Amino acid sequence: MDSIKKLADLFGKFPTVGQRTASRFVFYLINQPKEKIDELIGSLQELKNNIKLCRFCFNPFESNEAFCIICQNASRNKQLLCVIEKEADLISIENTKKYNGLYFILGGTLTLRKTDGSNLRLQALKERVKEGNFLEIIIALNPTPEGRSTSVLVERAVKEISQTLKITHLAQGLPVGGELEYADEETLESAFEGRK
Repeated sequence: MDSIKKLADLFGKFPTVGQRTASRFVFYLINQPKEKIDELIGSLQELKNNIKLCRFCFNPFESNEAFCIICQNASRNKQLLCVIEKEADLISIENTKKYNGLYFILGGTLTLRKTDGSNLRLQALKERVKEGNFLEIIIALNPTPEGRSTSVLVERAVKEISQTLKITHLAQGLPVGGELEYADEETLESAFEGRK
């Protein structure tokens, strides 16, 4: 296979990267000196070799510890668990400095092809809920059709473990069809304060 096309196809698999942008990446790299390419290759290898997922929340981090810095932090509220779709959502919520509980990264949402939740970490979520001492589970998924159907699935999974556990959803401020990753801090803060 042609090297340019092969690399463009690989870049095209990145989220939000179309074929035109993927091709631009390839042509940009072609014009870079060999040292820059070697630096990129080295960084990718370091990423794969040094980054691991937290045993509790699945947040990627670099350390010899089993748990990420958030899960290790003794000042976090261990009775609050915020269920999110992806790592970028965790970063967006942390930037608000208004949430002080723990997280759980589902690893995706339901899709048209997979409506059974087999692509999600639902079993691990049930284990965390069972083992934890949570008073509230906050379902903080994007207000898209996929996010809403995933929220229903998550709520059902939590209720299998505990019928009495308080389950809330982010509320006002988030537009339908929007994504947490792109919401500004004030909007996220409002959504957390108005959760139901």
